[in-house]
Amino acid sequence: MTRRYFGTDGIRGTVGEYPITPDFVLKLGWAAGQVFREEGACHVLVGKDTRISGYMFESALEAGLAAAGVDTHLLGPMPTPGIAYLTRTLRARTGIVISASHNPYPDNGIKFFSSAGTKLPDGVETAIEAMLDKPMTTVSSEGLGRAFRIGDAAGRYIEFCKSTVPARMDLSGLSIVVDCAHGATYHIAPHVFGEIGAKVHAIGVEPDGFNINEGCGSTHPETLQREVVARGADLGIAFDGDGDRVIMVDHTGEMVDGDELLYIIARSRQARGQLRGPVVGTQMSNLGLEHALAELGIDFRRAKVGDRYVMEMLTAADGILGGEGSGHIICLDRTTTGDGIVAALQVLAEMWDSGKSLRELRQGMDKYPQVLRNLRIQRKPADLEAIAPLREAKEGVERRLNGQGRVLLRPSGTEPVIRIMLEGRDASLIEQLAAELEETAARILNNLP
Repeated sequence: MTRRYFGTDGIRGTVGEYPITPDFVLKLGWAAGQVFREEGACHVLVGKDTRISGYMFESALEAGLAAAGVDTHLLGPMPTPGIAYLTRTLRARTGIVISASHNPYPDNGIKFFSSAGTKLPDGVETAIEAMLDKPMTTVSSEGLGRAFRIGDAAGRYIEFCKSTVPARMDLSGLSIVVDCAHGATYHIAPHVFGEIGAKVHAIGVEPDGFNINEGCGSTHPETLQREVVARGADLGIAFDGDGDRVIMVDHTGEMVDGDELLYIIARSRQARGQLRGPVVGTQMSNLGLEHALAELGIDFRRAKVGDRYVMEMLTAADGILGGEGSGHIICLDRTTTGDGIVAALQVLAEMWDSGKSLRELRQGMDKYPQVLRNLRIQRKPADLEAIAPLREAKEGVERRLNGQGRVLLRPSGTEPVIRIMLEGRDASLIEQLAAELEETAARILNNLP
């Protein structure tokens, strides 16, 4: 059954445009409540990031769930991975996240976690969509759901984050700039690192409902880079609006992205005999990561772009570590989903244990220059590989790279755009080849019958 609303990461869009409207979210809460109540009485958790629209959608979800006879426990602003953790430890039937992650404030979305703190199975999402087609009803007054607020949610999650590194770890003497993107980590992350002993200077911790991800956080690392250098800090850490992504900055102000952080954690786990299964990246992971892991004898595999697919491949291969260059890093030996704070802590633990700086730890991986172009087209073809002239053009570029790089063509999942990615050792060559391939692809795709 083709799903109409759920994408790879829940339901997301612009507030006020269907389906990101209060009436739809009311019905979604009711539909989800009906599905989860089929297994008996239950309660669910609802958390959100700091967008102004979060208040509206929180109320709509609560009303829909109550109409279905389901109790709601409200967490308030909470990082997405924190909601996953609390769903599991508070024995909730599901955890519902109101967030559009790294998107600007006019967007919002809804996604669900299972009782195990993992992404909701496809079958449950399909059942919720089927329930949305039915007329909304309300249980009798004595059966209405109630709403409760969890007052110690932040404290519970802070303690969990600290538990993912050795209890004896002490970051005294380490100066860290933490950028919370005016998002859901604003009242969590500074406490986590400060309570382990670091001297923390926090920025992006004054959310007003409108400034989430605005010129700050992991999507705008230049703010953090300037602050680290200006303060002479040892490093910087930046999260996105809902806290499931992280990038870091070394003491010189140079960015350390998700691929490099994944390499550092993988090498650390291997050195301690704790690495199991392959490390999983995506089609967009830098070729330098693949080569660096190969030199360590670590199996590296590529999933489709999206943390959902990284998780699926990790689970199938019994692996524990995966991620994306954007900073979405999954450490299954510590938690059940991508977690920016937990990932950053693993890197800090390696710094503490080895006595090396972040800049020194990243030295084992040489990133290949990478060019990404977004080609806007009139309509997306069903299968790029089936277009022979385009396939031949791509193969021609690969031959010219002569084994010293790679080419990726893939359609965007949300707009009529083709992503064209090239990487290789020679930066000027891949710039030239990317421009040529974009021109060729535009001519072919915009003249399809």
